[in-house]
Amino acid sequence: MPFQDLPDRLADVRGVIAQAQARGGRGQSVTVVAVTKTYGADAVTAAWNAGLRDVGENRVQEALAKRALVDVPVRWHLIGHLQRNKVKQVDDFHLVHSADSARLTDALAAHGEARGRPLDVLLQVNVSGEGSKGGYVPADVPREAERLLTLRGLCIRGVMTMAPFDADERTLRVVFGGARACGETLRAAGHASATELSMGMSGDFAVAVEEGATLVRLGTVLFGARPA
Repeated sequence: MPFQDLPDRLADVRGVIAQAQARGGRGQSVTVVAVTKTYGADAVTAAWNAGLRDVGENRVQEALAKRALVDVPVRWHLIGHLQRNKVKQVDDFHLVHSADSARLTDALAAHGEARGRPLDVLLQVNVSGEGSKGGYVPADVPREAERLLTLRGLCIRGVMTMAPFDADERTLRVVFGGARACGETLRAAGHASATELSMGMSGDFAVAVEEGATLVRLGTVLFGARPA
């Protein structure tokens, strides 16, 4: 049976999360988003059978292809970069984590308004300043928060960020703390629903939870090494 050790892996993950919540955190509940990118559709079914209800994909096309192959009602999250010409394909996603620019948020808002129901999105922020990562510069968030209030086709649900690969703990806390501050800025500006904080992956999710993460995006720690 594929992914037969997933229940045990998930139990270990939940234990780490509980310990991190005890050490720090903000009294928040934490949802595990099982990142099934590059794994087969059987990973989605295995995640559901193990008790997970949320899965994340980087690409719209890969997610839609897997969705057609599974019959379990998971909540699909888009966690990777979204091209503006694909915004009409996100209707079936529970949450878009990667609203990373004003041009993309405008396109998403236009689609949300056209379909008569706002899209739920997270504002992606690039706290680390890495050129290889997309997202808003934190200094721009206060101004953008005000502008986003005028876009009726969007519901800003919070913030997403990524830390540098192999960052030390101090850097992780700076990045995750910076994302948390961006979420506070959004709420102060009037985005009352901006309570989610998507941050932390397989190598750093414990620190992310200590810093307030409500959504952790986990792949290899749950499913093992990705297919070559």
